[in-house]
Amino acid sequence: MSDKVLLDYGSGGRASQRLISELFLDHFGNDELNRLNDAAELAVSGRIAMSTDSFTVDPIFFPGGNIGSLAVHGTVNDVSMMGAVPKYMTCGYIIEEGLPMADLEKIVASMGEAARKAGVKIVTGDTKVVPKGAVDRIFINTTGIGEIFVDPAPSGDRARVGDAILLSGTMGDHGLTILGTREGLEFEAGVQSDSAGLNHLLVKLVRELPDVHVLRDPTRGGLATTMNEISSSSNVCCELEEGAIPVRSEVSGGCSFLGLDPLYLANEGKFLCILPEEHAEQALEIMHADELGRDACRIGAVTDANPGKVVMITKLGGKRLLNMLEGEQLPRIC
Repeated sequence: MSDKVLLDYGSGGRASQRLISELFLDHFGNDELNRLNDAAELAVSGRIAMSTDSFTVDPIFFPGGNIGSLAVHGTVNDVSMMGAVPKYMTCGYIIEEGLPMADLEKIVASMGEAARKAGVKIVTGDTKVVPKGAVDRIFINTTGIGEIFVDPAPSGDRARVGDAILLSGTMGDHGLTILGTREGLEFEAGVQSDSAGLNHLLVKLVRELPDVHVLRDPTRGGLATTMNEISSSSNVCCELEEGAIPVRSEVSGGCSFLGLDPLYLANEGKFLCILPEEHAEQALEIMHADELGRDACRIGAVTDANPGKVVMITKLGGKRLLNMLEGEQLPRIC
């Protein structure tokens, strides 16, 4: 193949077939994909969870990952938040003419590795190559499908008064990493994305606990926006303790320098868990036993004080409303 992506690779002809056989099948190959049918035949039973997403992150390579691994992680995480085991993925590429083939292979390889680690199969896909300038290097669209194994499934409208609010780890890592890499900023300590597939930890959590009311990953808009979505959907008040929310010192320092709030920055490897108070300690034990949940902690509780609102209890003991993100704090972070 050429050392750069050519328009011919999206034509559907011989060059397209070489791209599929020599690149995508090499990294994604499985029994279903290898048939190269126009659609995939899937084995599912019962209720399924399905999620779709598009990834346009800038830059496409960043400390802790790239657009390929991010696409897998984001997709399997969204499916897992529904109490489902992710099983299948689709993947569509829109590629700018002239993208170095080495960059594309690096992205595809990391995507294949992330999928294997998550235990999902990429079963069908599509590739379009557009003229230079029509798209910024590469965009990826995915759909994830998983089998729901718990009833009722976790949902944003199931938070109940008296529930504990748990968080699996530190906030703001991904958003600050993307901004720093894009702008060429160097922070005192290394900052890298938390991009990771959470499905194995989430499956264990939901299977071992009697009931989990809500699972959500605070991606775009960060913790503050996600909590507002849950409060509104469940018509409850989520009270958070400012001093309990973990933020790495290097992220806090970088945010202070740039005038950003880490509670509004994107995360790609963390999740919120809202569940009955009596199960909170068991949930934290399960999370702490996993590398991806070692910093898990309780950050608040669900009350009926201000339905539909998120209230922050400050470090000084005061209270303030924590509103949803207004505008676009950071463009193209996922």
